[in-house]
Amino acid sequence: MQLTGKQKRYLRSQANTLSPIFSIGKAGASEEWLAEVEKALAKRELIKVNVQQGADVMAKDLAAFIEAKSAITVAQVIGKTVLLYEEAKDAKYVKYSLEVNKLA
Repeated sequence: MQLTGKQKRYLRSQANTLSPIFSIGKAGASEEWLAEVEKALAKRELIKVNVQQGADVMAKDLAAFIEAKSAITVAQVIGKTVLLYEEAKDAKYVKYSLEVNKLA
């Protein structure tokens, strides 16, 4: 999914108070790790991922890996933090996607 500037601004504003719930360390990102991120996004729609200091991967490389291997949209990469968005498929977990779709 390609986000417009307005949609990205909205998601960044909503993520301002969120804490990262996933971290990438020396082991790097794997298919199993990505599957866990997808499970979390199915219930949250918007999450932050932190790249730790000793990690072998950079935040931009992590964002490219995520977008290449999944349907997850990277809303922002800033410093060592990556903001991920994926629209919830289950109606009870919809929180951000209604507003994101209005801004399209």
